[in-house]
Amino acid sequence: MTSPKYHLDRTSAQSFGSASEHYDRYRPSPPHALLDDLVALRPVEVLDVGCGTGKVAVELAGRGIRVLGVEIDERMADLARGHGVPVEVAEFESWDATGRQFGLITCADAWHWIDPVRGSEKAAALLRPRGTLALFWSYYLLDDDVAALFQRVYDEHAPQARTHSYEPLQAQGEPFESISAFGPTETRTYRWKDTVSATDWVGLLATFSDHRALTPQQLVTLQAALCKAIEDLGGSVAVSRGVHAAFAQRL
Repeated sequence: MTSPKYHLDRTSAQSFGSASEHYDRYRPSPPHALLDDLVALRPVEVLDVGCGTGKVAVELAGRGIRVLGVEIDERMADLARGHGVPVEVAEFESWDATGRQFGLITCADAWHWIDPVRGSEKAAALLRPRGTLALFWSYYLLDDDVAALFQRVYDEHAPQARTHSYEPLQAQGEPFESISAFGPTETRTYRWKDTVSATDWVGLLATFSDHRALTPQQLVTLQAALCKAIEDLGGSVAVSRGVHAAFAQRL
């Protein structure tokens, strides 16, 4: 599977800061099972790439692990610092680590914004031998009838945006599979069920780059139509949530 070249779209890659508080409120924290697997690696210090508002870093720090974030957007970094996460603002590919190395590098829902070759080579240089690169992506899956209903709403109000009800085939691990410094990629999937209110669903959608690209009026109209559809369904929707993760060990 070849990943789209999102990293070439620098405008979208750096568009999240304008919605940093929204992102902090509506984007989910990683599932406990994934956090357990990360902690089981027993890293001394973690580098969280594209740390955003600190969703991963806060959880790992709460489990007694030292975490440093690297984030390209100052507004996102400020929120993460407010949660107690030390953050350095830089593009990961050109970030100066000043000789520091890490036992674990994580990246949640952001690696597709990073140049796959330069990013993988950078991660290999920053990891200690036997250290791990862990990349993960969240997904959201609605029941078929609800997804079809929402698609009709999008067709009417925002045909250029996606409903974001789909499950990717796998984690996007190909970039570092081609780097000789890494061993074989191991993929894992974490799944759970959730019930989401209209407010939380449209709030989550507004954090995605294709929704950020809508005009303010178009986004408001879309959100209102989706809220009405959800209220007509009883005020909430069942969502099958999941995270696809890819782990690779530094040789």
